[in-house]
Amino acid sequence: MFMSSYTVTRVSKSLVTPSEPTPNETLNLSIIDRVPGLRHCVRSIHAFKHGQEPAKVIKEALSKTLVHYYPFAGRFIDPVSPASGEVTVACSGEGAYFIKAKADCTLEDVKHLDLPLMIPAHDLLPEPHPEISPLNMPLMMQVTEFKCGGFTVGIISVHTLADGLGAAQFITALSELARGLPNPTIKPNNNRSIIPNPPKPPPGPPPSFKNLNLNYSTFDVTPDSISKIKTHYLNKTGNYCSTFDVSIAKVWQARTRAIKLEDTELVHLCFFANTRPYLNQHEQAPPGFYANCFYPVTVSSTSGEVAKLDLVDLVHLIKEAKLRLPNEFAKWASGGFKHDPYELTFDYNWLFVSDWTKLGFQEVDYGWGTPVHVVPFAYNDIMAVAILGSPVVPKKGSRMMTQCVNDDHLADFEAQMANF
Repeated sequence: MFMSSYTVTRVSKSLVTPSEPTPNETLNLSIIDRVPGLRHCVRSIHAFKHGQEPAKVIKEALSKTLVHYYPFAGRFIDPVSPASGEVTVACSGEGAYFIKAKADCTLEDVKHLDLPLMIPAHDLLPEPHPEISPLNMPLMMQVTEFKCGGFTVGIISVHTLADGLGAAQFITALSELARGLPNPTIKPNNNRSIIPNPPKPPPGPPPSFKNLNLNYSTFDVTPDSISKIKTHYLNKTGNYCSTFDVSIAKVWQARTRAIKLEDTELVHLCFFANTRPYLNQHEQAPPGFYANCFYPVTVSSTSGEVAKLDLVDLVHLIKEAKLRLPNEFAKWASGGFKHDPYELTFDYNWLFVSDWTKLGFQEVDYGWGTPVHVVPFAYNDIMAVAILGSPVVPKKGSRMMTQCVNDDHLADFEAQMANF
């Protein structure tokens, strides 16, 4: 059991409503928003070295931001029955849940939330509202003030309303208003009609949401390790590859070797690619579009192949899948699939990966500087996940946060990851 010598005390809790009247309307969600697997809470903690009454400043800015992003102050409404319609958002202005807390230590005492955490994550994340399900409230926040003047912002948002880029756009707007800007730099756009609405193919079997009993592990990768693979790839192919390509190839191979499936069994890697550039030319996503706009890119091979291939060859498979993205998204948009690519499988032979380094959270500034650490968390035990993030400033390199193997395979997985 986690035992912490530090205490976090929640000193106030309230619903923050928009500071001005907002449209009282029902927001119909897009076909991507309504993907069943997206109705979950995305959790993250953002640590900042300095602040002056940060909870007060951020709370006031949140009220102003909700004028521009008013669906975040609403509530998800489920249909009376599956046959009666789809989930919607009542833009009721009831408010986002906001908690102010204080910690009896400094950020230095807890190593700026370097992992493993010295304070339980649930102490720094907002606890649920006593009367409202977290899955019905688009946004909850907790600002925890530390004795040193530093602070953390714990954020829980429901993925149904916004993808990673959209959530970061919202938080960026919040930080701009906290700094005194009269309006967000990017005007938000919530017009979900730009998302294709192809006829859905006949549904497959219902997705399996069984508990995989996954363990959490973190691995820091040095810039030199990444650069060596990039150079090897360039020399072999004449092309460049990204830190993301290298990192997820390594995790996929390490995990595949550790779980030791039969050589002929398929293993799958899935990541969610931004498709804003691939919408129809006359319906390009405007700069401020913050709803879900992505496509699940899947790379599949046999367990034996993934385990034995050179890492550069795995990188090549990933880059080939990326190249297929525009055509596959266009095919889906025109109704060209017999099986809905958004109907995902969460079995143990699947690994889902996410890149948090390019979303924009690292550039957020509430008025006292950008974060020294952003800690995203895996979703839950129904899906094996690896998240690409960054170590605590000023450390360089990449950090892989994984929740993707069970007890039987943890030691092998960690040994494989150590051999980068």
